[in-house]
Amino acid sequence: MSKTVRLQFRRFRPWIGLALLLVFAAVILAACTPVGGPAATLAPGQTATPTPVATLAPAAIPLHPANPTDPFSLFAFLFTPIFQALFISLVAVEQATGSMVVAIIVVTLLVRVLLIPLYRKQIVSQKRMQLLAPELKEIQRRFKGDRAKVQEATQAFYKERGVNPAQGCLPLILQFMLLIPMYSVFSSGLQNFNPTAMLRVFGVQLINLNCPTSPSLNAAGHVIPCINSVVFGVDLSQPAVLFTLPVIGLGISILAIASAFLQLFQSRMTLPRRDPSTPDDQNTKIQRQSMLFLPFISVFYGGFLPAGLFIYWIVSTVFSLGQQYLIIGWGGMFPLLGWDPAFARAHKPRFPVAIPTVDPAKRVANSVLTVTDERAAKAATTIRPRERGGRQGRRGRRR
Repeated sequence: MSKTVRLQFRRFRPWIGLALLLVFAAVILAACTPVGGPAATLAPGQTATPTPVATLAPAAIPLHPANPTDPFSLFAFLFTPIFQALFISLVAVEQATGSMVVAIIVVTLLVRVLLIPLYRKQIVSQKRMQLLAPELKEIQRRFKGDRAKVQEATQAFYKERGVNPAQGCLPLILQFMLLIPMYSVFSSGLQNFNPTAMLRVFGVQLINLNCPTSPSLNAAGHVIPCINSVVFGVDLSQPAVLFTLPVIGLGISILAIASAFLQLFQSRMTLPRRDPSTPDDQNTKIQRQSMLFLPFISVFYGGFLPAGLFIYWIVSTVFSLGQQYLIIGWGGMFPLLGWDPAFARAHKPRFPVAIPTVDPAKRVANSVLTVTDERAAKAATTIRPRERGGRQGRRGRRR
């Protein structure tokens, strides 16, 4: 592979990763979507020949734990414990408060409170990487042209400073893995006419909803779910589409737009504050571009994702904003459209992150970075400083 191709690959590597993430998300959504035919058109109380299970709508089939018989069912089986924990918590709070919106907010806050230590590590890791960016650039400058030495020196640098860049990725993966069963909770649990089996753990029925034994249909011919998820006229188990784009036919949701704006604010806070006198490097430019691209993409999710999932997403993002504010402050939120308030410039975080210092116990012996630093220190002690008022050179003495 030529040097030009390698440089182009490194330049577009974040976008390639983003494309793979979107493809993976599409596969996950396809795997989580129940498979079934059109809904039955029988009126309540009408009897007919039993319809085969394969031709019924998914909501007309009683919800029960998956049986690992194929790859898709195995995937659902692995997520069943997480699904049940979220679904049971959601139904319990809804039964206690009588509001599905309150239940979603409470469950989201409980999840985020439990994950505070993990997300704190992510925020601290991102901030430390920003503080160490100038020294990493110096390493790249020092070993410019030798990629192997740059990688070796970078790894030694991370170890000496006690920094693990992978800590910033784990919460993102966990958040995505929680998003999958939460999507199933709204798309399958709240739409099903009898999810009683998913409220049973080790043979103990934790919550009894008194669901019907057979599905009933409304005037539109849709299956009536056992759990009422309609709040202020909005069915939280269905996409809340405000209007549809005429050209591509994709629905737009107010909740999706609100979620996108909050994600945009969250991304700006994670970036370092921009210095007008110092231009951004290539990595920072890519981060700022993806910061605008990702929330824009999430706007189009409102056309097919349940409204309850966006409420979960909004509450989770607001919680993240508060957690980031306490650790890194306003970050790169300002200047915003030319507005740079004084309270943002003078703000000091409640739990600031200090730049990691060298840990002698973790110093890598005989590494490229250590040997180079030792040579530089030894050279600095052996070079005799030039004395201006001292002895003159030969040319000066001849004069």
